[in-house]
Amino acid sequence: MSQTNRRTFLIQVAAAGTALATSQGHAAPVMVDPKDPQAIGLGYATDTAKVDAKKFPKHNKDQKCVNCALYLGKPADASGGCPLFGTKHVTPGGWCSAWAKKA
Repeated sequence: MSQTNRRTFLIQVAAAGTALATSQGHAAPVMVDPKDPQAIGLGYATDTAKVDAKKFPKHNKDQKCVNCALYLGKPADASGGCPLFGTKHVTPGGWCSAWAKKA
């Protein structure tokens, strides 16, 4: 086997292994940690009822990740993706300052 073919093969094996390891069909999704710097910056809370009203006066308890335009999950899902947090998931009942009403 030539060096080029071997290198190509190893790259393909590594890519397949990475894809398999990150597939969401077999593993529980990684959740956003409210202590993560990005979550703190956005005021993310896992429960909308626990948002600091003094710090976020425009917050309304009816605003939840599940009814946000950015939420990628389905209403019945235990969690869903949010483009603000990359591949991490948020709770449907959570909230952050980027909340935008779903159309």
